[in-house]
Amino acid sequence: MDLPYYFQKAIERKASDLHLVEGSVPALRINGELTRFKKPPIPFGELRYSLFSALDKGIRERFNKKKDIDLSMVFFNNRFRVNIHYQKGKVGLAARLVPKKIPRAHEIGLNETIYNLTHLKDGLVLVTGSSGVGKSTTLASMLDIINAERRAHIITIEDPIEYTFEDKQSIVEQRQLGQDTHDFASALKYALRQDPNVIMVGEMRDLETITAALTAAKTGHLVLSTLHTTTASETIERIVDYFSNQNQIAHQLATVLRAVVAQQLLPGKTGGLVAAREIMVNNNAISNLIRNNQIEQIQSTIQTSAHDGMITMNKSIDNLFAAGIITEEIARHSQRDSGTKAAYY
Repeated sequence: MDLPYYFQKAIERKASDLHLVEGSVPALRINGELTRFKKPPIPFGELRYSLFSALDKGIRERFNKKKDIDLSMVFFNNRFRVNIHYQKGKVGLAARLVPKKIPRAHEIGLNETIYNLTHLKDGLVLVTGSSGVGKSTTLASMLDIINAERRAHIITIEDPIEYTFEDKQSIVEQRQLGQDTHDFASALKYALRQDPNVIMVGEMRDLETITAALTAAKTGHLVLSTLHTTTASETIERIVDYFSNQNQIAHQLATVLRAVVAQQLLPGKTGGLVAAREIMVNNNAISNLIRNNQIEQIQSTIQTSAHDGMITMNKSIDNLFAAGIITEEIARHSQRDSGTKAAYY
């Protein structure tokens, strides 16, 4: 099969994702909707053959062993984040187009509160949300601010590398799992010996990585990472639940956590996708709630703490509607059932 053809079409049609699965018709995701090619299903064995012709021996061996790998691929001078996997004994590929240019804060709606997080000297900042909501893009934009405005040593640990950085005011080192390091946890451990100011961990996937991130955050480093959680409350619960000594971890998290930015993408009124974001800043009230395991009160505290830069997801959606960025229908359907839904007229 002509593998580059499908990647070229993804670029031309400004798709966010490309899906190729043996036995299925190829598809693109454009503005959040799947669109199939006018092509027959991919014959069994063709995708595997095309991929194995394009990949080096080490990656082929890793795929044969793990059956599921993440990597970066470049087609027509555009970088894609690619996952190759098996399903029903057949090879599948999901590729996400990574924009060439790191988006600026105003281009993706990062507000002053998020900007201020980039000037923190230490602590843990988490960007959360389900898959495909732009967590990596938000982190990249934040790192670009640090790179441009601070004299810092930035280390990123990614699986795979998505956006590439050039040194500005800062020195930026980017490490990729499988190529430069074995796993997030060990890379974090050794990063502490490399004189970093800022460490970005692509994802906190397991107990070892979370433990290493908390250690880095409490020893004078700013740690940025992601979790697949949809609210600040859920994020805190998820981290604490990883540990058996939950009271101790809650106290530690109350001390080192600086903020949680939970986001989702919504269809824009004039096309494209826009981000709505819940922002929780760890002030004294939030810190006490975490320490005392009163997580259920966090949402109401966010709601009443706009003066500290906090905002609920529903309020963020309200603001997008009021600014004419999303439609009333999208605003209605995207609001969360928290008792704070706005009335639209």
